[in-house]
Amino acid sequence: MALPFQCFYQCTWMFLLLTLSLTFAEGGKILVIPQDGSHWLSMRPVVEKLQQNGHEVVVVVPSTSLYMKPKEPQNYTVKVYPIPYGEEHLAVTLKSFVNAHFIEQSVLNIIITMYQSMLEVSRFFFTNCKSLLHNEDMMHYLRESKFDVVFTDPILMCGPIITEYLSVPSVYFLRGFPCGMDSEATQCPNPPSYVPRLFLNNSDSMTFAQRMKNMLVHMLEFVYCKPIFAQFEELAYEIFQKKVTATDLLSRGSVWLMRYDFVFEFPRPVMPNMVFIGGINCDQKKKLSQIFGYQPGL
Repeated sequence: MALPFQCFYQCTWMFLLLTLSLTFAEGGKILVIPQDGSHWLSMRPVVEKLQQNGHEVVVVVPSTSLYMKPKEPQNYTVKVYPIPYGEEHLAVTLKSFVNAHFIEQSVLNIIITMYQSMLEVSRFFFTNCKSLLHNEDMMHYLRESKFDVVFTDPILMCGPIITEYLSVPSVYFLRGFPCGMDSEATQCPNPPSYVPRLFLNNSDSMTFAQRMKNMLVHMLEFVYCKPIFAQFEELAYEIFQKKVTATDLLSRGSVWLMRYDFVFEFPRPVMPNMVFIGGINCDQKKKLSQIFGYQPGL
């Protein structure tokens, strides 16, 4: 398991060098806008490591969350903002989302229920983001704190909106984006004739029929993703008083730390600011004990 941890430390240093542009003797001031759930479980070790390396880290979290509990012991600063939902509402929303993905049903019902549950979850996190942006005390604190960089999971757009509002560089930490928005935002080639769409189980070597299916799914993505991100675009318009798309906001990202390993992905173009850090999700394991008296080298 040495390789994943080598990747972890290399990417941590790359993050610091590319975004903070500080000397080794100085510490940066980092604002963290995370995403709840498994997203935060992957990001938290990086946040802790940044704090240990002498950087001042401030994590902004909602009053109700699944894993981002402010009462847990931590060595970084946590700022909590109130939201109009309690633990029960969050539990019901997430249960509905999980059921839509794992309850056995017809293909058509799976598509419909998954889409409906995705819209419901996105509305919940949209309310969280709106509550943060309309919290005058919190926004005043963020403006006056003069952060050097925003470290965020951009999947539901609140981090990119905050980044644009504060006019500071940003580092994205994510597994990927639906509908190829990451490729569009980074101006990375993503031709549907060669790059398989998500969940189709195609390789980069597709038959004509598979390419046609890939193209149809690509066209469907415009309908699928528009309602999810339109509400965030409206919120951005309210904040900036100008029309801005989700892709426009994402394009401001300085570095994209992608939480998957290129070894397990199909060949496709990537941009220079897209860094693969799949090993960051691996925990260090203890060495295997000797079994039945076997000793290495014998």
